[in-house]
Amino acid sequence: MKLSEALILRKDIQSRLDEMENRLCACALTQEGESPAEDPAALLAELESLTSQHCELCARINLTNSRTMTEGQSLTELLARRDALGRRQSLLSSLLSSASQAPRRASGREIRILPTVDIPALRKRLDASAKELRELDMRIQQINWTVDLQ
Repeated sequence: MKLSEALILRKDIQSRLDEMENRLCACALTQEGESPAEDPAALLAELESLTSQHCELCARINLTNSRTMTEGQSLTELLARRDALGRRQSLLSSLLSSASQAPRRASGREIRILPTVDIPALRKRLDASAKELRELDMRIQQINWTVDLQ
């Protein structure tokens, strides 16, 4: 199995685990003389199985990520870099949005509100950051489709 397939499977298991809470809660109580829509014991068994599968799959994915090296860096390091770049991208975007707001003045006598950052330079930095993030993400995706899950 390729790493990317394992990631897709992990996402599916996570979705099923998310649904499990609603299904379990829906059958936790029932009116006397009625039967729940689903058997709680069967759902609990399914929960245990999904949890076990998720745990094993996550461990194998993490092991693969830490052992997969490209250009002197592990896939784990690339993923950490992608997360950091994504966070920086989000913060720079928020800063640009805040700094780019039109001034709110009712008359010329009110206090002027001015940006404290160079908006064109920030926009350039944001574009460069977005490109770096895109390229890194494509590199990670390419690796995911070529590496076998350990």
